[in-house]
Amino acid sequence: MLNMTALKVSLEKGTEAANKYALGVSLVIIPQIYIAFVLTKYITENPKILETLDKIGVVIFIFLSFYFYRESKKSKIKVEGLQSKKENPFLAGITLSVLNMFAIPFFCGTAVLLDSFNLFSFDFISILFFTIGSLIGTFYILYLYGKFAKTIQKKTGKLTKDINIILAILTALVAVFTLLKLIYTFLATS
Repeated sequence: MLNMTALKVSLEKGTEAANKYALGVSLVIIPQIYIAFVLTKYITENPKILETLDKIGVVIFIFLSFYFYRESKKSKIKVEGLQSKKENPFLAGITLSVLNMFAIPFFCGTAVLLDSFNLFSFDFISILFFTIGSLIGTFYILYLYGKFAKTIQKKTGKLTKDINIILAILTALVAVFTLLKLIYTFLATS
């Protein structure tokens, strides 16, 4: 979702706006990694927290699905000369990154995986380097999406023209999948 939004921002507002968006997304990585590493052991010991995160995620993804669907009805992305409403791409990046329910579980899983292979320890230096690497990697990937947005659009054609409806469908599918997982878990424990 964040990658496709970087593509959308670049097509609508240009590369500079896409870079601001990428910076906003990247900066949110710092507290997400901190939260993930601080809570990794606690979360693995308390599965109720994961269930609560799933419930919150369903609500957020339903909201995002509705938002992107509504945006898709307003206007389609055009190939040339794009003008759109004055939104701050930096704040949009921060907002969408905060709403990204996959980041903290991803970083928790990564920490557990690296720790299980003795490739990571929970000391300050390891967390600092992991955070800096993640921040640079996230920014660079989103930067590349912004830089090559028109090339991607040419290669994918109509797909990028209907990006809001695609984002709406993706977030709706994630919400439905998570809801089904919660129902299955509830029925299995009952």
